[in-house]
Amino acid sequence: MRLAKNFYTTSQGRNMSKNTKVIIALVIFLGTCITVTGYILISGSVAYLVSTVSQPSAQYFMTINEVENQKDELPDRQIRISGAVIGDSIEFDEINKTLSFFIADVPADYAEVERQGGLAAVLESAVHDPKRQRIQVVYIGEKPELLRDMAQAIVTGKLGEDGIFYAEELLLRCPARYEESVPDQAVD
Repeated sequence: MRLAKNFYTTSQGRNMSKNTKVIIALVIFLGTCITVTGYILISGSVAYLVSTVSQPSAQYFMTINEVENQKDELPDRQIRISGAVIGDSIEFDEINKTLSFFIADVPADYAEVERQGGLAAVLESAVHDPKRQRIQVVYIGEKPELLRDMAQAIVTGKLGEDGIFYAEELLLRCPARYEESVPDQAVD
């Protein structure tokens, strides 16, 4: 009986060893494939997220002067413009939810804005200077609470062939409202 038992164990041991090796090799191969695929997917996802998250902040803001100089090339192209809201020009049609106003050109360079006394001073100067380039903005939607004279408007949309900027997105910032509440050490 011992001889038969040893023979059975040896015989099965060899077969199991080969099967085990094949299974282990297959598991290692599949594990490696899954791991590599996972790394590729994760790396691709991270790269996509980084590019999409940083894209809006890296988007170029055109000045109104730049829009005027390139207006033949801009119709039907998505662009972003920044300017100072001219308060007297604000019109809102409550029934059609149509907002119309003009924005005046402001410098795009932060150093230039600081040289001119800060954003509040630049916006005020732009609104009161009749020689500044201006562009009409039309926006369909609710009238934003922060829309007022000398607010900084950042509009995203398309320049129409009629010279009007049709905004799809409207962001507003009133620097005078925020600069007063910013501590001196935060400004420095």
